[in-house]
Amino acid sequence: MSDTAELVRSWRRRRGMSQARLAELAGTGQAAISRIESGRDLPTLALLERIAAALDCRLTVSFTAGGEHLSSPQAC
Repeated sequence: MSDTAELVRSWRRRRGMSQARLAELAGTGQAAISRIESGRDLPTLALLERIAAALDCRLTVSFTAGGEHLSSPQAC
């Protein structure tokens, strides 16, 4: 299972939300949430933004290369 799948599932459960309710709030279908949570599908950045908003979470993006975590400088 991917980190994305695990995080979406974990936050949805913490919020006490069904897949159907999350899908409704994020403007997608329950089947799409199921595929994301099972790791069978990777969501677009736009869908991840909507999922994060529906879960009242902040979306952050980072890159890793060879185990090294690469991030942007802190914003002002």
